[in-house]
Amino acid sequence: MLNGIDPLLDGELLRLLDHMGHGDRVLVADAHYPSYAAGQPVVTVQASAPRVLEAIRSVVPYDEYEGPSVLLMEAEPGEGVEVGAELRAAARCPEGRLAQVERFAFYDLARSAFCVVRTAEARKYGNALLRKGVVGFGGD
Repeated sequence: MLNGIDPLLDGELLRLLDHMGHGDRVLVADAHYPSYAAGQPVVTVQASAPRVLEAIRSVVPYDEYEGPSVLLMEAEPGEGVEVGAELRAAARCPEGRLAQVERFAFYDLARSAFCVVRTAEARKYGNALLRKGVVGFGGD
């Protein structure tokens, strides 16, 4: 155990987050997402996607450079409203740093993620890509 570290962040996940560089992306995926399809390292965390994103954001700043820092999978009309709102809150970044991406475009972008955190999120469209910022400078 470490003081001040969210208990959802185990050693394996902390190691992956630490190995990420500025601009690398971590995918927080719901239980429906094809997490193993692209071949990136996958860590499973038994919690909701918003709760996992919140835990990751406690140690990973968002990137403040060009483009959105957090990408959310765009839901079909009338679906994913609640989980989307919770992911926005968990991202803890200005609204202008968030963007929604059409589902298949999201899949394409997620293939380049540094790692995948597979969650126990049962709600559809509970997926987010967080781009890591420079640790110690803004984005907190």
